[in-house]
Amino acid sequence: MHDRWISSYRQSPKLFSLKKITVGYTTVEPVITCHTDKISFCISANDKVTESANPNGIYEAILYFDERAVVGFQIDSISYDETRYVNAHIDYKTRAAGGPFIEHLSRLPGYPEGVYKDFSGDGVIELTDENIHLVKIVVKDAYGNTSLLDFKVKKGITKEDRSQKDSESYYDQQEFHPGFVNIFESDNLQLILNPTALYDSFAFVHSEKMVASSDSYSDIHSLESGLVPVHDYFTVRIRANKPVPPELRDKMLIKRSWGGKTEVVKATGNGEWFTAAFRSFGNFELIADNEPPVITGGFHDNAILSKTSRIVFLPKDNNDEMKNFSGELDGKWLRFTNDKSRSFIYIFDDTCGRGSHELKISIQDEAGNLTEKIYHFTR
Repeated sequence: MHDRWISSYRQSPKLFSLKKITVGYTTVEPVITCHTDKISFCISANDKVTESANPNGIYEAILYFDERAVVGFQIDSISYDETRYVNAHIDYKTRAAGGPFIEHLSRLPGYPEGVYKDFSGDGVIELTDENIHLVKIVVKDAYGNTSLLDFKVKKGITKEDRSQKDSESYYDQQEFHPGFVNIFESDNLQLILNPTALYDSFAFVHSEKMVASSDSYSDIHSLESGLVPVHDYFTVRIRANKPVPPELRDKMLIKRSWGGKTEVVKATGNGEWFTAAFRSFGNFELIADNEPPVITGGFHDNAILSKTSRIVFLPKDNNDEMKNFSGELDGKWLRFTNDKSRSFIYIFDDTCGRGSHELKISIQDEAGNLTEKIYHFTR
């Protein structure tokens, strides 16, 4: 359950244990007391197919409040363009932090109808009295097999003037909202998100941290949190905190880090400002990279490969970001496969016949630094 006066990214859902009863399931707690008058529900459920131990996602769920159908979702067919909206369908913050897979039984403000169907609301329930209310969740698989969850809720002690506080803060500059162009600006940073970028509202957080590195040309800017999902690419502009030499202006990157992972994107410069596009929040830093990548693996020059079945190259880069890898055998493009672990593999086939050959390997990193190496071998 979520308190819908608060952003879904500023809270953890309140979870309730269930018990099996004759007609389905109910909560162990007889009546759930809600210390807010605006709530929504979510579920963690799976479906097991006969003779299979693997859990599958559920097909359909419908929420009823006092026997009235409010909202439901059906995971039927989802187009490729809609797949990223799964980040609005689940409790993204909980999942990204290593928690369970929880599905909203309400539509977040920035999620178009999609898999949801609004029967008599969007799933946000307003408790206007102190009475006990009945909640029912009906879950189905694709074959119509049904499970029921029934429980009771009532409003407890709530904070006063929540609606007034919400309306006053809605257009606050520190608040980001779906459906609007959201902009944050400081002396050294600009952030621009388009109206379709966000799923829910939240109070935006930014901080700066100084960096002592010759490759760094800015402080580290913490933009919100990687636990807050973004649907579309957004613009990050960072101001260099020291002069960028002319020979490095075309070698500038903006690096994003979060949760032990990093990515770099080539930055375009305009004076002191450098711009790149990203799709996730995190920590951002302007860096220079004029260090070419390194080709490792493969074989030594003039090798005899008549008994070898494959060639494997392991290119390395100081920013762990490879933009291009290509191989040419005797002047013609050669197809390498990539196993997503930085290994580029060619399995010998009819393309490479018996005799002497020349293999040219070229790799390029995100900053445009290029490394080429020529090998000779005999089959």
